[in-house]
Amino acid sequence: MGRYFIEVAYNGKNYAGFQIQENARTIQSEVERAFEIFFKQKLSLTGSSRTDAGVHALQNFFHVDTGTNIDQKVIYNINAILPADIVIKSIKPVSPEAHCRFDAAFRYYKYYIYQFKNPFINDRAFYFPFSLDFEMLKQSAAIIPGYNDFTSFSKRNTQVKTFNCQIFKSEWIKEGDCWVYHVKANRFLRGMVRGLVGTMLQVGRSKLGLQEFKAVFEAKDCSRADFTVPAHGLFLIEVGLAEQ
Repeated sequence: MGRYFIEVAYNGKNYAGFQIQENARTIQSEVERAFEIFFKQKLSLTGSSRTDAGVHALQNFFHVDTGTNIDQKVIYNINAILPADIVIKSIKPVSPEAHCRFDAAFRYYKYYIYQFKNPFINDRAFYFPFSLDFEMLKQSAAIIPGYNDFTSFSKRNTQVKTFNCQIFKSEWIKEGDCWVYHVKANRFLRGMVRGLVGTMLQVGRSKLGLQEFKAVFEAKDCSRADFTVPAHGLFLIEVGLAEQ
């Protein structure tokens, strides 16, 4: 029995999320279906970083245990079975102890916004045609690594043992026509990045001051954060696995 890491990328627009769900089309269900068609046996995949409905990924991972030898050459065939908006990028044998979720040292996300109408990015960035103070946006992002408890930025009914996260990077950067929020952490909570972005945009619009932004963290109450920014502006960029 061998273990393999499967690297995938996808446009999340047409999916209910990354992880398999009952009566819903997900990235995992599509990849498992393609593997079953090709290998003529059902293989259960374990996912790395969950992404919500509509969220995209340039890199995410599954791992699978199988007695079947999986060669890199099968990637072409499996990609031919998969929908056009999902791609297998690599399949690599790893040690039996390697785990694509627990071995991830960090996850790195970007959230894209743009302020002038552009039909070429409207499905992968959030159109936000309102006045923004980008210096205030930058200052709010710089505050975030100073906190560990992100209770206020986790959606309700999240079943986790702790709301603590370690933030390694938090900054807004201009990239072409977009302003992009870069955030890297050891883990993320459900809706966390979108909650941070939505609340920072309130700071950028002068609807919240920096002290009020800090108060959202300290309240440990998710009703104080703004989760209304859409999923399609969010990309999982990288999962930092030790063994790839």
